[in-house]
Amino acid sequence: MGVVLLLALIGIAAAVWCFRHGYTLYYGDAEAHLNIARRVFDSRTPGGEQLGTVWLPLPHVLMVPFVMADAHGKSALWRNGLAGVIPSCACFILAGAFLFAAARRAYASASAALCVALLFALNPNMLYLESTPMTEPLLAASIAALLWTTLWFRDSQSIVAIFAAAAASNAASLTRYEGWFLIPFVSLYILAVSRHKWHALLFGVLAALGPLAWLAHNQFYYGNPLEFYNGPYSAMAIYRRQLAQGIKTPGDHDWRTAVQYYFAAAQLVVSRPLLAMMAIGALAALWKRAWWGLLLFVLTPIFYIASMHSGATPIFVPHLWPNGWYNTRYALAVLPLAAMAGGAIVSLLPSRFGPVAAVVLAAIPTAAWAREWIQNPAEPPSICWKESEVNSEARRVWTSEAADYLSQHYESGSGIIFSFGDLTGVLREAGIPLREGLHEGNHPAWDAAILRPELFLHEPWAIAFAGDSLSAAISKSDRRGRQYDLKEQITVKGAPVVEIYQWHPPPIQ
Repeated sequence: MGVVLLLALIGIAAAVWCFRHGYTLYYGDAEAHLNIARRVFDSRTPGGEQLGTVWLPLPHVLMVPFVMADAHGKSALWRNGLAGVIPSCACFILAGAFLFAAARRAYASASAALCVALLFALNPNMLYLESTPMTEPLLAASIAALLWTTLWFRDSQSIVAIFAAAAASNAASLTRYEGWFLIPFVSLYILAVSRHKWHALLFGVLAALGPLAWLAHNQFYYGNPLEFYNGPYSAMAIYRRQLAQGIKTPGDHDWRTAVQYYFAAAQLVVSRPLLAMMAIGALAALWKRAWWGLLLFVLTPIFYIASMHSGATPIFVPHLWPNGWYNTRYALAVLPLAAMAGGAIVSLLPSRFGPVAAVVLAAIPTAAWAREWIQNPAEPPSICWKESEVNSEARRVWTSEAADYLSQHYESGSGIIFSFGDLTGVLREAGIPLREGLHEGNHPAWDAAILRPELFLHEPWAIAFAGDSLSAAISKSDRRGRQYDLKEQITVKGAPVVEIYQWHPPPIQ
């Protein structure tokens, strides 16, 4: 209980600090996760289809109760982003607690378990992500729970542990696709340690329910069970469009470069001291024959490296070409591995030195982060924060300006058409319920409005990016009789031009 309270104190403090500094929705993905959760019920066509296809549903489902705290429109928790922070912070606490429990079982040492929990919880990149509506804390909690439940099964041979492990696996599989990758490896581990081999089959069947449910979702709503994989919004489709434009990302079909960039990101996200500790601790864990935690936690980094090799998951770091910030948070998958390995060092020491050693070891990477912050107090010592800050600078400016305009001129209940994505943040910030908007998730009304705007485009307001399909539909409508006035045009360097239109009714005869 003491560890849970400590984790709660750390996590809540970080979340409050980030919220007060306005960092909660810097990530474009954080904004998107929040708004997807909101549109499940706040929509002209509410229901399961609003969960979408590419991103897995569990993070959004967990946000729904908070994002809909005020179902009548201007939910404060939706507008300020805290609706996504609450479940994220809770998952951070659960992740640390499950890591503690798993390490205590693996190493038979409470001090080693404390070291593992502290190494995980004091990482500034994890602290930033748990302060946002991102999916990394939920994935970490799911995989940590999976480790603990499988170790519990190893020791108890309890069928209850099998069901618990399957639940943890399904949570991971409905959060990120890395969870799908883990299922066969966990099944093999259960097969190896079980006295009754049918336990492994039972786990495999139960763990497959999550992926099967997502395939069924895609088949039901999109007529293609693999829509998330090869549909128009999938990583594969994005990759093909990049190739058509002559863009090739680092690591694309190049194992050496993929490993180089991932390791470079890991140095920035996890820290060099903790990576060195991980190397030493891995030997200690193997000496203790506690290899399963290392193997389980190394699988996710392997998944990312393989994704980089396929071209589907690029990672950019500032000191390597193209010298940018992109997807550095994927290297955070190394953190549970590094923390688990670091705790093994404490497990080799005499028990009377354990608590002190746990605190000292956890303080080594923390001191490195603190030194970095002292040298540059204007910025948090988090490459993930820096990535979100740099990449959102223009978006935050035009979102604020567009929201200010609509707040002053849009009348509640009027109706507005917009493209779901970054523009949704304008409605959120302006306090416009999503059910007053028409977007791609509202079939077939959206398709009709875009294809035949002169017949089916009836919204009094529109917000679009210059040159997108909606902007083109408005131009087409203007030529055929239904005219919109361009009321506001927002131009920000490094961003597409934002256009706000209002329908110009014909004069009364």
